[in-house]
Amino acid sequence: MEKRVVITGLGAITPLGKNVEETWEAMKNKVCGIDNITLTDVSDFKTKMAAEVKNYDPLEYFDKRETRRLDRYTQFATIAAREALKDSGITEENTDFNNVGIFVSSGIGGLNTIQEQCNNYFEKGHKRISPMFIPMGITNMAAGNIAIDLGVKGESVSLVTACASSTHAIGEAYKTIKAGYEDAIIAGGSEAPICDIGIGGFENMKALSFATDRNRASIPFDKERDGFVMAEGACMVILEELEHAQKRGAKIYGEVIGFGATSDAYHITSPAPDGNGATRAMKRAINDAGIKPEDIDYINAHGTSTHLNDLTETLAIKQALGEASKTVKVSSTKGNTGHMLGAAGAMEAIICTKAIEEQVVPPTINYKVKDEECDLDITPNDFVDSKVDIAMSNSLGFGGHNATIIIKKFK
Repeated sequence: MEKRVVITGLGAITPLGKNVEETWEAMKNKVCGIDNITLTDVSDFKTKMAAEVKNYDPLEYFDKRETRRLDRYTQFATIAAREALKDSGITEENTDFNNVGIFVSSGIGGLNTIQEQCNNYFEKGHKRISPMFIPMGITNMAAGNIAIDLGVKGESVSLVTACASSTHAIGEAYKTIKAGYEDAIIAGGSEAPICDIGIGGFENMKALSFATDRNRASIPFDKERDGFVMAEGACMVILEELEHAQKRGAKIYGEVIGFGATSDAYHITSPAPDGNGATRAMKRAINDAGIKPEDIDYINAHGTSTHLNDLTETLAIKQALGEASKTVKVSSTKGNTGHMLGAAGAMEAIICTKAIEEQVVPPTINYKVKDEECDLDITPNDFVDSKVDIAMSNSLGFGGHNATIIIKKFK
């Protein structure tokens, strides 16, 4: 018999705040987390804007030895995981930690470490490469270090599907608990890509916005959009088997009821122009949830603010939902957060969860110029009080990876 899977804990460190409460309050106050890049000198780059975690001091969270041994993305992941686990109330007294898993992803991993150690090699030779280079740089180390930090000993994996990574992580965690293999799983993603090679790589592929006005840089579905804004941070959710959560008296934020994932099999960076891959991911999630398209109240779109993404996702939503696409409320919250890459899906899963909890639709902020081709019911600029019992979140990644999760109000 399949198990029901609920959300019992949330954790985050983002460009909007150092925890979930700060992040959500900033969103409600229409804060844009995008600003001038300070983490590196961008005088020779066209890209001037990013969404950085503000006023971050690792010594608030780790001792000096740990800060030297954990890449920035792993630090963020650990901070968010600690908050999520604490929020859930899961302890070794009420839960067997042998049955708590970690499904934590990153699109890129320890990019700051990779850049630093490559510089060491070119400037000083191979003997000056740190022995910590590999364990700091590889993409699975957020999951590995969370396990060490929190002492959880269930299945630990890191799924890498670019910007769909943390939605895949949540979806696969949901499937694992649903099948009865774990009691609870820490699921989400982390990213810290704001460095010379990160900016240069995305800039040279013409993916980034070159805007210098922070309020017109990440503008999903707006006709004047010109690229995405890179962001950093980490977001985690605790997924838990329903009976286990109820037995220990947990607060339940919502229930994950559907997951769908597909591949475009089309291009290494561009989405399939007919939107077929994203369409099928949404349809799979809807079928898995056992609902109808008209049951969905809100869609948090991938909505990256690139011309192709927003256009093809619009088409995909129309194809997946049919007539219901004309009335479902849609927004992309990347106007607030920028694009957190591998952590974006987990950020948006938390936003969907909070939207259900407070019965509101978050807006696409700084939306001004309507694009006739992106003709969904885009919620612009202000939160709207509205029934949100079922929310869908889409994530689409380079390589043609598509992932969709559906979250429902717990009843």
